[in-house]
This record gives sequence, structure tokens and C-alpha cells, in this order.
Amino acid sequence: MTRHAVLKMPTISDFDASSFLSTPGAGKTIVDHRKNQTIFGQGDNANTVFFILQGRIKLTVISEQGKEAVVGLLEPGQFFGECCLNGIPMRTSTATAMEDSTITVINKATMLATLRDEPAMAEFFMAYLLARNSRIEEDLVDQLFNSSEKRLARLLLILARFGEHGSRPIDIDISQETLAEMIGTTRSRVSYFMNKFRRLGFISYDAKIQVHESLLDAMSSDNVLAQQAT
Repeated sequence: MTRHAVLKMPTISDFDASSFLSTPGAGKTIVDHRKNQTIFGQGDNANTVFFILQGRIKLTVISEQGKEAVVGLLEPGQFFGECCLNGIPMRTSTATAMEDSTITVINKATMLATLRDEPAMAEFFMAYLLARNSRIEEDLVDQLFNSSEKRLARLLLILARFGEHGSRPIDIDISQETLAEMIGTTRSRVSYFMNKFRRLGFISYDAKIQVHESLLDAMSSDNVLAQQAT
């Protein structure tokens, strides 16, 4: 009677993606960055992937004409710099710490080997990429079809992580100029809309911007555009 060897298939429990991403090791380091410190610049060599443990990171691009645009604000639990895995040799954006941040730096070879050998890590990374792709599609639709006022309202809700009822503070130091760059308008227009939102009770100012549930309700019913200044 022939006995066949039983092959042990890799399972999720064999590998802890969270532990891998939060501890130093072969091909990995944990690095602290101070607020406003540049992590990498547009045009730098791309040979590492980054994972945010603490803090927030801003991604910006500069055109040949010198115009700067904010293309992303990243939070803990997000990757950046992963384009190097696709063979892109240089950074296509500049990454800057918006606040004191702790980041895991993984060299390209280690990341590729881990994705190849560890199904749990591949699943974790794939889930992140799919979620990010959905967010990019939503951002594109927002940019193409919504007014700058509605784009600002959506951005404020995202920054406030508005997933539950109640008021939410935006817990980062973000200027109106940065908000304008993110939604593709001028700082003066952002200032006008912010004043309007405050007058209508959608937001309030204290030490930080406070986003209220009424802004979410207005977005859902398109009342942001319908409300008129008094």
C-alpha cells in the first residue's frame, strides 16, 4: 500500500503580518521622523517600501513648471513607496512627515520575498491595494464630477474619519493651502467655503477643526450646494 506524503499548506496562522510590519529584522528597520522631515524626495532612487506605524505622511508632486500638488495624506496602517516593487526605479513623489512619525522601512528584496513566501502577508498587502484602488477611483469621480465645495466637504469628512455619529476633530495641523492643493482649487475659495460651513453649523473651530454630523447629512442630500450664505 503506497503512502502519500501529506503536504502542509501555508495558513494565515503561520505568519503574523502585523508583527512582521511592526518589528525590526532582516531587511527591515524602524525609523522615527520628526514633523516636516522629508522621508524621500521626488526623483530619489526607489528601493524600499514604507509602512506607517504612527503619525501621518503627506505625498506631494511637483510639475516641470514648479507647481506643487498634494496627492495623498497617509495614516497608520498604510504603505507608501511600494511602486518600487513594480520596477519603477525613482520616486514619483515626495513624502513628508506631517507630524512626528514612526515608520517601518522594508527593502525591496525582503518585501518581494515575503510576499512570495508568506500567503498571509500577500493577503494583507492585496487587501490594502484593493482598498486603496477603490479610494483612488472615488477620488477620481469626486474630482471629475463634483464642485470644489463638495470636494472640500468630502475631504473634511475623510480627514475626520467620520464613520460614526457625532462631532469629530481633525487631529492634524493642516492648512487651507494644503486643503486647496488636495481638491484642486485656490486657498481663497477654501477659506470662503470653510467660513460658509462654519456659518451653517457643519464645522466649528477650536484648537482644531471640528466636523459635525450635519456636514455628512448635507453631503448625502446635496444640501452643501443648495445652502446659500445669509
